Amino acid sequence: MLPDPVRFDGRVLFLTEDPERILRQLQGENLELDEALPLRDQISTDEITPAFICYHFDEKLGDFPYLGLQCGEAFPVKEGSVRAGGFAVSVAGKRRGKGSSREASPYAEQCAGLRLVIAESFERIYRQNAQNLGLLTSTDLGLIPRIRRGEAIPLAEFTGGLDPVTAEIVRRGGLFAYNAARLKGEVTAPLPALTRRPMTYAEKLLARHAVVDAAAGQVGLPAVKPGDGLFVQADWRFSHEYVTPMAASFLEKALGPEARLRDPASILAFRDHLTFLHHSMKAEHRAMGLLTVAERLKPVQEAFCAKHGIRLHGELADGSGSEGICHALMAERYALPGQVVVGTDSHTPHAGALGCLAFGVGTTDIANAWVTGDVRVTVPPTLRVRLDGRLRPGVSAKDLVLHLLAQPLIRDGGALGHVIEYQGDALRDLDTDERATLTNMAAEIGGFTGLVAPDAETVRFVQERRGVAITLEPWMQGDADAEYAQTLAVDCAALGPMLARPGDPGNGVALAELGEAVPIHIAYLGSCTGGKREDLRRAYEVVKAAAAAGRRVPEGVRFFVQCGSEGVRRHAEAQGWIAAFEAVGAVVLGSSCGACINAGPGVSTRPDEVTISAINRNFPGRSGPGQMWLASPATVAASALAGRIAEAEA
Repeated sequence: MLPDPVRFDGRVLFLTEDPERILRQLQGENLELDEALPLRDQISTDEITPAFICYHFDEKLGDFPYLGLQCGEAFPVKEGSVRAGGFAVSVAGKRRGKGSSREASPYAEQCAGLRLVIAESFERIYRQNAQNLGLLTSTDLGLIPRIRRGEAIPLAEFTGGLDPVTAEIVRRGGLFAYNAARLKGEVTAPLPALTRRPMTYAEKLLARHAVVDAAAGQVGLPAVKPGDGLFVQADWRFSHEYVTPMAASFLEKALGPEARLRDPASILAFRDHLTFLHHSMKAEHRAMGLLTVAERLKPVQEAFCAKHGIRLHGELADGSGSEGICHALMAERYALPGQVVVGTDSHTPHAGALGCLAFGVGTTDIANAWVTGDVRVTVPPTLRVRLDGRLRPGVSAKDLVLHLLAQPLIRDGGALGHVIEYQGDALRDLDTDERATLTNMAAEIGGFTGLVAPDAETVRFVQERRGVAITLEPWMQGDADAEYAQTLAVDCAALGPMLARPGDPGNGVALAELGEAVPIHIAYLGSCTGGKREDLRRAYEVVKAAAAAGRRVPEGVRFFVQCGSEGVRRHAEAQGWIAAFEAVGAVVLGSSCGACINAGPGVSTRPDEVTISAINRNFPGRSGPGQMWLASPATVAASALAGRIAEAEA
């Protein structure tokens, strides 16, 4: 159990917008809160621990927190400077920890000596990861002067407002300690005492998977409501190579080398993020030995999977890529309506397009889930996104989600931790691949997950991709009188192609209103979000006329096409799409996350390079040092041919 009350012996680090003030603190000066304002809002995990830092999966991470933190045009934090500064508390503004679910970020902060992170608001996965590690969190900036006076803070101030399960995890100093007590019978997760009530589809999924008696294997409650703390049984648990080694390390440290996993047949592993890293790693990172560090991840993951009998979707034998990105393969081969799917990636909601509850978890969560078969959840509220009307020809799900991300409700954090459930007439225009773009980018919205109730299209998709006939059950939809936290209505007929300006996916602008010529250097079509069959088909519709006429991508522009899975690549070859892309000068790559995670061809190499990309996020440094615009696959293809950001012809 953590001591109660808690004292924080150390300094306070304010993450401000002014790089000079960051430097003054790192050099030993203590600022008051009013001197530090404005605080940096929307700090992403890419900024806390850039992707190349995550090749480390041990205490070495403590040398690197905030290495990618952008303040103005500067990156003031250097290797080792936070650890050397003697800080115990770190303070930021709104939406701290947005983006990737990487637990390396709060773990790096903890290893650097931090014991408390404060923010005006947190992204769900980041805060849950911190709680799982025993790193305290708070939204109360009033704690700062009390801590500086040496006051001991009652532990209740860090558990107030939390559900009973989460509060007990905080009191015990993390999820491993809690589950150790739970497995011994020393603590029992309290169950909500509810009679039946009208429920959303997400609430039904959680109620049906709620663990009632872990020892007896009893699962299922009549009802749940937002705010209830539960453990839910997962139908699928998966991790990729960035996370598997750290999770295996955590597991062995907590339970010993002989820890046994529960139902390994429902555990999957993927090597999809770093298969092209050797093509793109910067010379300075190679000089730091980071390629060698990154190459350790593969054998550690392989050994763990072999030891425990876990299926690993790995690299192709010829080195041309991977079997597929985890999210693509989960949708194509595994996830089914009515299931619960958890994975160590913020874009796990991708599979929610099939009518399952799919959500991202952190390293500690997955390591515990390997043993228990379940994950803890605070039942989230649901934001209903009503897609009214019909989309115009040429307008895609990516345009729709970029429009949503620009809405004040979402930009200001109004959807944080919510289920984003899509309903409405426009879903008829979107096949499962397109719906997956909407659910996938619930991560950028800040949601718990994205969800579409299954329908005839879901049945068609599973039959097409797997040759399996499924039958939907009557309960697989929300009740007519279910309660939603809010409803956001979108007039889909009024939407045109969208962009997001560099720096944040929420920097939305209608392409028709761009009002400036933006020359590009790189066009990238790929990732889990932009490498599906339908994404490639829409891009092909743009390039086929150019291919037939002998037109090519102009000199000075590089166009990369990367499929989300080998199944997508084979389909694209059979349809003639790959040949058309190559005819206009595109470089077609094997399946991998690649440039999306700054680990493959398609990344920028200079700050002045401009990229237009079909990936999901464009945080600073996410895919190189250049300026990245987000767009739909059709807009990416049209821009590649024009040499500037351009709209596809209708």
